[in-house]
Parts: sequence; C-alpha cells; structure tokens
Amino acid sequence: MFLVFDPQSDIMATMEKSAHQNMFSSPPGSDPEMASPQTDYADAEVQFGMGLKFASDPGAAQDYRQAAEWYHKAADQNHSLAQFNLGVMYAQGQGVTRDAAQSAVWFGKAARSGDAGAQYHLGDSCHRASIVQLSAEASESRIEAYKWYRLAAVQGYGNSIMAWSNLTRSMTPADVAAGDQRVAAFEITRTESGCRPLGSGQ
Repeated sequence: MFLVFDPQSDIMATMEKSAHQNMFSSPPGSDPEMASPQTDYADAEVQFGMGLKFASDPGAAQDYRQAAEWYHKAADQNHSLAQFNLGVMYAQGQGVTRDAAQSAVWFGKAARSGDAGAQYHLGDSCHRASIVQLSAEASESRIEAYKWYRLAAVQGYGNSIMAWSNLTRSMTPADVAAGDQRVAAFEITRTESGCRPLGSGQ
C-alpha cells in the first residue's frame, strides 16, 4: 500500500484499488477545463496538481501518460511529492514504461528531500537488494535500508517502525551503529543514495 499526502486538502490518500485510483487526491481547482487564464503552468505546484488531476479522474479524463508528464515537470523542479508519485508510476508502469531503475532514482530524490513515503520505499528497495547481494554489498545495503526506514519511522510513516525493528535483528552491532551515524548525519540533500536498489543497473 502506498500513501501520498495532498497538501491542498491536508489528507492522506491510500492506494488499495488499481495502481493509482485511491493514491492521488485531486486538489480543488486543478481541473484543466476549469483552469484560470492566469494559471502559471510553469509553477511546480500547478504541475503537481495537473498530475493529480490526470491520475485520479475516475472518468474518461484519466490519463496516466499525461499525469506522468506533469509529474515529471514538477519533479524536475524538486517537488518531492511529484518525485514520489513519479517513482510509483515507474514502479507500476502507469503512463510510462515500467522501469525499476527510474523508480529508484525518483524515490531517491524524494527521500533525500525528506519525503517519508519515499524514504520507506527506498528502505524497502535497499533491503530487498541486500538479500540477493554478496556479503560486503549486502551489509552496505542493509545499513542504507536501516537509515531510510528509521528516517521514515521518525516521521511516523506506515509500517516503517516495524520494518526498521525487524531489519535491526538481522544486523551486526557495528552495522546498526553505522546506520545510527547515517541517520544522525542525514540532511535534506540531493546527493545519490549509498545502496544499489534492485534494477538500478549501477
């Protein structure tokens, strides 16, 4: 289940049905047919709203391809929710070709911008990668998973506390200490993540 916060309505929306039916909440006034002539389509928040509109419209106007295009415009302006939603779209192949590497890129950008949902999903990706990697790489990926889960847990995101706790049981004390150091040193930034999520091709 994915959660996304819609800042226009101050609610959390969940994804239980199709990949995006419940995930996106359309903010008031984002209907393209109702847009004001003064609407600034270069504004990241407007672009994000357009993405929400096209992703969540239950009728014929639902268009994941256009939603992905609008999210991409906003994501390129460092809009963290657009980055997160774009990561989900690449993961699910909604409006774009399914691409685990691109999904990891956008989740990573949103996570480094402080988005708890993206941090949790990046933690999941790092944890899955640690299961199939060689010992040294697996340890690095577990430490990164620990960091992202714990950062999401601090914000109270979903199952992040349980995921962090469960992962801790499979780590050495030295790896836990390294994870704690990374959490303490975390600052909102746009640098690359230390783990190599599955499908990243790096």
